[in-house]
Amino acid sequence: MRVAYDGTGFAGFAPNPGVETVGGALASAVERVARQPITLTCAGRTDAGVHAWGQVVSFDVDADRHTLDLAALQRSVNGLCGPAIVVRDIELAPDDFDARFSAQWRCYRYTVLNRDVPDPFLAATSWHVPTPLDLAGMRLGCDPFIGEHDFSSFCRKVEGKSLVRTVISADWDDLGDGVLRFEIVANAFCQQMVRAIVGTLVEVGQGKKHAGHVAAILRAEDRAFAGALAPPHGLSLWEVGYPDPAPSWARHDEPESDEVALGSP
Repeated sequence: MRVAYDGTGFAGFAPNPGVETVGGALASAVERVARQPITLTCAGRTDAGVHAWGQVVSFDVDADRHTLDLAALQRSVNGLCGPAIVVRDIELAPDDFDARFSAQWRCYRYTVLNRDVPDPFLAATSWHVPTPLDLAGMRLGCDPFIGEHDFSSFCRKVEGKSLVRTVISADWDDLGDGVLRFEIVANAFCQQMVRAIVGTLVEVGQGKKHAGHVAAILRAEDRAFAGALAPPHGLSLWEVGYPDPAPSWARHDEPESDEVALGSP
């Protein structure tokens, strides 16, 4: 399934007993419709308040592939979960497909509203920063992230787990009317990585840090050197790329380092 959701009212994706999560609500709906227990695997475990347009989940279901009505399953799950959670696409995948481990890359987008007056229609999906930002400096600050690095300065550390990730592309776009969009593509992300990067780059844009400091912050491998976390509601898991074999809507070549061809909702 390719799933979109508004993460505002959820405590993240990962199912957690007694807490309303995206994965918990989705799994409950699928189980109710399929009338059997299922275990969801997702491409990326988004944190509380983070949204998604292109989250991918996979699960096994005990049914005849030839008689399973996927369209009916999609309609029923959307009826139970929508509009906060919506299944955009559903397709049978090869037996060895796994939403997490089969993924080649993930793309996140972060939206900043950089103007004096807030916008109630963007408030749930963007970070309002009223002070003027130096977009050129923020773009320069993206360059050190490209390639394979230890992102300890930008992630929540987990004992015994590597924080080395490979960033394929990272850049800012000016969408006009004060709307700035950060887009980053990597093979994988560690917890809070994108929000820490955005928070640091916004501090560059505010003049609190210099674009030339970013490389040193990365090399320090110490979270204390980077900027504050950007709020979660500006972040969205936008797209996930898979090699063949995979569902038809999930097959992507690895994006070029300087451009990612993405659709829009």
